Amino acid sequence: MPSRAARHAAVRALWALIANTNKSIPGPLETWTAAVELFSDPFYDNGPNDKGIGWNILNSLYRVGIGFGLAAAVGIPLGFMIGRFDFLNRMLSPVISILRPVSPLAWLPIGLLVLQKAEPASIWVIFISSIWPMVLNTAAGVQRIPQDYMNVARVLNLSEFKVFTKILFPAVLPYVLTGVRLAIGVAWLVIVAAEMLTGGVGIGFWVWDEWNNLNVRPHHHRHLRRRHRRPAARTGADADRETL
Repeated sequence: MPSRAARHAAVRALWALIANTNKSIPGPLETWTAAVELFSDPFYDNGPNDKGIGWNILNSLYRVGIGFGLAAAVGIPLGFMIGRFDFLNRMLSPVISILRPVSPLAWLPIGLLVLQKAEPASIWVIFISSIWPMVLNTAAGVQRIPQDYMNVARVLNLSEFKVFTKILFPAVLPYVLTGVRLAIGVAWLVIVAAEMLTGGVGIGFWVWDEWNNLNVRPHHHRHLRRRHRRPAARTGADADRETL
């Protein structure tokens, strides 16, 4: 069986062969050169539409952190309550079944209409898209706790707080972490697409802006890109008002 280094060398050779055949695809050397150039100055700032990739990543991380944090703060306790109390499960299950399949980007126009700005609208999309894995996994974990555990709690006359801290939380923690892991993946998928639509500073808008400025092949030096850079198709301010 070939070693890992041999497999990597074979992939790079195949990549170089394809790039040599199709000139629209950059080869490994061109890609490496562009990556070194890109990350050598990640925090340059030439205005709202021309910032280094470091600023774009930080802004995306900020939005993901806020949206995901709010989803966790609401979704995990809600999942515990749905799994613990049957009447809540019967009441909310139809609502969740209707809202969960909605496409994440379908929530963006609602956020822009209600919140009136692109930044909170992007956070709203992350929140509403990433909350469902945490709610459903946490509720499923609570519902799968053996009934014997709950019978013992009733015999010992434990308070609801004791039931939560001594029985529910330790047993459900693996399900909660699974929901968190799935929700983080959803949040990253959503923020890139949302930033492509709303603009501003972020990794999604950066990718879209590079495409709009035809910076697909890495043969343009960054100082030339800055000198001849065309205005971006959308900006955060445009999305705030002109979208509406």
